Amino acid sequence: MDLSKNIKGKVVVITGASSGLGETTARYLAAKGANVVLGARRVERLESIVNEINAEGSGKAIFVKTDVTNKEEVQALIDKAVSTFDKLDVMVNNAGLMSIAPISELKVDEWDKMIDINIKGVLYGIAAALPVFQKQKSGHFINISSIAGVKVFSPGGTVYSGTKFAVRAISEGLRHEVGGSIRTTTLEPGAIESELKHGTTHKESSEAVNALYSNMAISSDSIARTIAFAIEQPADVDINDIVIRPTVQDF
Repeated sequence: MDLSKNIKGKVVVITGASSGLGETTARYLAAKGANVVLGARRVERLESIVNEINAEGSGKAIFVKTDVTNKEEVQALIDKAVSTFDKLDVMVNNAGLMSIAPISELKVDEWDKMIDINIKGVLYGIAAALPVFQKQKSGHFINISSIAGVKVFSPGGTVYSGTKFAVRAISEGLRHEVGGSIRTTTLEPGAIESELKHGTTHKESSEAVNALYSNMAISSDSIARTIAFAIEQPADVDINDIVIRPTVQDF
């Protein structure tokens, strides 16, 4: 059975789509014939990516400037997807922030930002897409957690881990509540090459994070392929939970 054909024509919304995992996933799915709707804050980057995808001639791409901490902007992203393509098949809640520092540094502003982006941003994505999925009696949430949502990344990652554990809990609860016709997949990536590693302002923690990534990070293509694998399954198959990390990563 050639499951790759199950992606063609699907409408996929992706947050955090101006770089890293979001951008790579958008390009990969569009090459397989998906229609992708990109949300992020950097309009120039989004314009460039969308133009390049459309020039390839496989799937179509559009974008909406989206700050996931603003529920109205997330709603506008979903509304644009539905008004343009008449349906919504997949919501990829990808936008994230990783600010690593010892909790004793009391970087409360950074804690707030991670909570707003990593937790509330996912909830806003769910709130916007769920009514569409329920009306259609079909849909697929793909929520990006982290390996730090499986094991607390310490020292320095306590709050970040807390937000990513929350994503896993929300995803599992969502599956219980709306499963049946709506699928839910949680991804827990390890060290994947992206801009995520640049979210840390604490000097010593930043140096440690960058050293970790420089030694072992794998390509963001690995996440795009994994997301495609989850999407292309038959409707009666729900891939719920995937941990993906570099082979050499022990954490």
